[in-house]
Amino acid sequence: MSEEESLEDIRRKKREELRERQTDNGAATPAEPVHVDGAAELNDAIQRYNVVLADFYADWCGPCQMIEPVVAELASDTDAAVVKVDVDANQPVAAEYGVQGVPTLVLFADGTQVDRFVGMQDRSRLRTAIESHS
Repeated sequence: MSEEESLEDIRRKKREELRERQTDNGAATPAEPVHVDGAAELNDAIQRYNVVLADFYADWCGPCQMIEPVVAELASDTDAAVVKVDVDANQPVAAEYGVQGVPTLVLFADGTQVDRFVGMQDRSRLRTAIESHS
């Protein structure tokens, strides 16, 4: 077995363990990005799921549109819950999290902010960050 196959087996096993743990807690992660409206919904998601990737975006933003398929893939292929926050409709929430440019992706683990990415990001960089906290 090659090193890459071995790493993939480890990742698969880790995802299965996390899914079991989340199912036991009654909070299986959604397979698609979930749009949240307001601080209460965002905070609820952060508390409900072990790992949350919050995508602060704007409809008019070109890089936001470019990263959309990456964000959707991460929602379906990782153990993170992905939530989308429209900064135009949720300006106070964006300000609360210090979002000054879009896209801004904020990663939460166990209710705590652990990472932040601003601008277009590489799929593998985001996946690695999520898996390091899963």
